[in-house]
Amino acid sequence: MDLLLAAVGWIGAALLLIGYALVSSARLSGDGTAYQLLNLAGSAGLMVNSAYSAAWPSAGLNLVWAAIGTVALVKLARVGVAAK
Repeated sequence: MDLLLAAVGWIGAALLLIGYALVSSARLSGDGTAYQLLNLAGSAGLMVNSAYSAAWPSAGLNLVWAAIGTVALVKLARVGVAAK
């Protein structure tokens, strides 16, 4: 179980870094769905890993990060529906 949750954390960190690198290199839009999905998945992975490790400040930060990503995705979905 330790190895699985460590892998979840590393994958989460990698997703966040990939998203940041893609936006920073202008290969991905910072207000697009793909970026928000990378952030949501990455923060969820780190949140699970942090909570398992009882790293509560990090778990809390990633909970907020995931909530921000969720709100952004809901807004993007509403705009997409309204645009059709």
